[in-house]
Amino acid sequence: MSPYYFDYNATTPLAPEVLREMEPYLTRHFGNPSSFYQLGRAANRALRQARKLTASLLGAADDNEIIFTSGGTESNNTAIRSALSISGKKQILTSAVEHSSVRNVAGQLRKEGYQITEIGVDAQGRLNLEQLREAVSDQTAVISLMMANNETGVIFPVEEAGKIAKEKGIFFHVDAVQAAGKIPLHLKDSAVDFLSVSAHKFYGPKGVGVLYVKKGTGFSPLISGGSQERGRRAGTENVPGIVGLGAASEWIQKELREEPARLKKLQVEFETAIRSRVSGVTVSGERADRLPNTSHLRWEGIEAETLLIALDQREIYASSGSACMSGSRRPSHVLKAMGCTDEAAASAVRFSFGKYTTEKEIQFLAEELSRLVTHLRSGNGKSHAHFSERFAKEGVL
Repeated sequence: MSPYYFDYNATTPLAPEVLREMEPYLTRHFGNPSSFYQLGRAANRALRQARKLTASLLGAADDNEIIFTSGGTESNNTAIRSALSISGKKQILTSAVEHSSVRNVAGQLRKEGYQITEIGVDAQGRLNLEQLREAVSDQTAVISLMMANNETGVIFPVEEAGKIAKEKGIFFHVDAVQAAGKIPLHLKDSAVDFLSVSAHKFYGPKGVGVLYVKKGTGFSPLISGGSQERGRRAGTENVPGIVGLGAASEWIQKELREEPARLKKLQVEFETAIRSRVSGVTVSGERADRLPNTSHLRWEGIEAETLLIALDQREIYASSGSACMSGSRRPSHVLKAMGCTDEAAASAVRFSFGKYTTEKEIQFLAEELSRLVTHLRSGNGKSHAHFSERFAKEGVL
């Protein structure tokens, strides 16, 4: 049986079209883009082309608004710390459901004396805009919000949040790691000052990303050293990775014409099929605006880890939430913020689809899930303790 991959929110496979563009820069075009001779100039031209392609995907006004980074985590850290450094203010507004790369830097900043204010969400995972507006103070340096939640797929009202930021003259940072390549982005006329993107979420390579910084926005580098990236991010550029980012940006931009509608159809078919076969299933954020590729399900009477291990044995791959929190025994902070009990949070499994997901695979997934859930609820399936003991012996847990 071939593996069935339903965890595109964790990472996407590298598109063959992207790999082909990268290969020459992994072998013969190995020059340092800061070098003056021909080999270096060729690498520099590749960087400039990738910058243009990435700016086009984001709907940016200027190629120079693109800073290449190592990925979403670095971009998020850089944006937040830059806003604090430039503004000199002490308050950060963010949401209660942010990715760990924002939550953890916020936790570090709290220890450094900054005020962190978390804005709540409702039971569907929708941001409380009124609470955000009321939380703004004369000490607010930055509003940092995700565009789409990595667990539930719920899309935040970043346009409205941006208006609040601009009315008060506050920096506005958007973590678009889960949104880029899944929904169109139009930054040129937006209120966004900083925006984070990671290539491996839209069929590019791992270890490379972008921080968009709107032209005219104050900026303070996180990494100091050489003059790369116009002095905004020191260190020799990852040329093959950046070429892959550019190629993925160009490729996925074409896919955005039709792919979201196809994925939405798969999402609806999958959730309908599951509910027709199994009782006691809740779709997280089902009444909210969601990414078209994400189905986050909570199963009454089922432990997510037990179900995921049973799926893994059948080479069916999904997750319980953020890949960055894998191994954590704590209930999902996203689901807790949405008002879920610990038991409900512990039952949640995320299925996320992508370019290579077929309707046939969706049907197969629904059938296997209904069979496994019925089996586990009947008491005939292996217990969570059984799997935990086995995996501990194998060094997996």
